[in-house]
Amino acid sequence: MTERAIETNKSTRPILAIAGVLILLISLSIAVSVGAVSISTGTVWGIFLNKISPELVEQTWSKGRESIVWEIRFPRALLAVMVGSGLALVGASLQAVSRNSLADPHLLGISSGGAFGAIFALLHAGMFLGLLTVPLMAFVGALLATLIVFSVSRLANASSADRLVLAGVAVSFIVMAGANGLIFLGDPKAAHTVIFWMLGGLGLAQWDQLMYPLVILIASGAWLTSRANSLNAMTVGDKTATTLGISVAQFRITVFVVGALITGVMVAFSGIIGFVGLMVPHAARMLVGGDYARVLPASALIGAIFLLWADIIARTVMAPEDMPIGIVTGLIGGVFFVWLLGRRKA
Repeated sequence: MTERAIETNKSTRPILAIAGVLILLISLSIAVSVGAVSISTGTVWGIFLNKISPELVEQTWSKGRESIVWEIRFPRALLAVMVGSGLALVGASLQAVSRNSLADPHLLGISSGGAFGAIFALLHAGMFLGLLTVPLMAFVGALLATLIVFSVSRLANASSADRLVLAGVAVSFIVMAGANGLIFLGDPKAAHTVIFWMLGGLGLAQWDQLMYPLVILIASGAWLTSRANSLNAMTVGDKTATTLGISVAQFRITVFVVGALITGVMVAFSGIIGFVGLMVPHAARMLVGGDYARVLPASALIGAIFLLWADIIARTVMAPEDMPIGIVTGLIGGVFFVWLLGRRKA
């Protein structure tokens, strides 16, 4: 990893953590407040507290504003937090096990595989498992794309990290071509909605669906964090990791599977949102150093903040229309990718 971390010591790390949480809460407040109808942050948190316990805050707002805040904006903002955190965790983990700072669920084809599975469920398979159908099929698609990337890498003897990314990019194009074919063969009326969803968006967030990404995020994030020492060893090299008792091949595959699970579920609820997993881990390492015991939680926090602000931009730049959030992250990520390539050559 080429980033030079900002000098921090044990006394400043809690300050950074507290500052990050405060920025997240402020960003969440702004995300719920702004929109076609502007609502004060005081009213936003008043509604939130009133929903938790009606005795805490007396209702002084209209039912319409309460509906906008509670039924539309809060679920959307919380989904942004989960998706941003999840994709950032995946990106940081993949960069460790592949030892490539360009690794990202979008570039490695995992997001495309998730989209393929979700589109197949939405347009062809039907909701045979209810609300679980799309997340499950997205995970299956993401997992299959991951296996294909590994297979292509082995077939081409692409053992280096850079060639693994190239294999992922190639598989991503192939899988997306298949996804576009599913859209072409599907119901034209439903296809329009699916195409908009593929560009990335959080507008379909609902309270009763947030449980699925939340459970996956907590469980997978806890597992990855518990393997921080192994991830640290993987960044040094396979030989070093092996001498420390790590089964390198098995651990790398397991991390990719966990990454596919997170990515597939997040894609099922938000569509394809690229470059979060590429950019955020670099910012985290510059802030807290290279120890993955700190990189992972920092990445989750920064990813949540970043996607909240990307969604704010998407909702305000063309108000009252919503721009797909994938366009915003794509523009920012593309510029960051070029900058990162320049640093790697330097």
